[in-house]
Amino acid sequence: MYRFARLTYDVTRRFFLFGRDALLRRLQKRAPASVLEVGCGTGRNLIRLARLLPDARLYGLDLSASMLDAARAKLAARGLQSRVQLAQAPAEQLAPALFAPAPGPFDAVFFSYSLTMIPGWSAALDAALAVLAPGGSLLVVDFWDRQSWPRWFQRWMARRLARFGVEPREEALEKLRALAVNGAKLELESVRGRYAFLAHFTSAPASTPPAG
Repeated sequence: MYRFARLTYDVTRRFFLFGRDALLRRLQKRAPASVLEVGCGTGRNLIRLARLLPDARLYGLDLSASMLDAARAKLAARGLQSRVQLAQAPAEQLAPALFAPAPGPFDAVFFSYSLTMIPGWSAALDAALAVLAPGGSLLVVDFWDRQSWPRWFQRWMARRLARFGVEPREEALEKLRALAVNGAKLELESVRGRYAFLAHFTSAPASTPPAG
């Protein structure tokens, strides 16, 4: 599907993938040392992160070879090929060993309008949480229910998303809410009248051994 779509992807998506830059600004404030994007596509977000986080180690995972080819070309054109490591695999099979040398746990992992396109979204979230460092950030920006928008727009948007195999994941928010216990927390932000949501899950910090 992305063999040809990758050629116009970045130009067209700027008009309806809202909230991506807000996610990147959140990452900039946290200043993580290592960041992984799941479903990195053409590398648009990673290229911006390279400027926002000049000292961070950046990684990208995608299933589409065509999108990864586009990402590598964009990174090379900007001299960033040595700063960003890319790997091809399903999100459900995410593991540090996909990258060489294999990194340790990631300080931050994020999904930018990719979770709605992953049939095994729950397994993808589990895989992301499994590679997240204690106290690390898992961020998701993606389509929501558009409750503040007119009914005609809600119906039109639902049909349009279905054409591309995109299915909003309210269940993903429920899963993150359920995990926000025992020191973990979830911050949820509405983007443009619930057109999209920006979820920021922070994992529980590492337990401190008792003194003595």
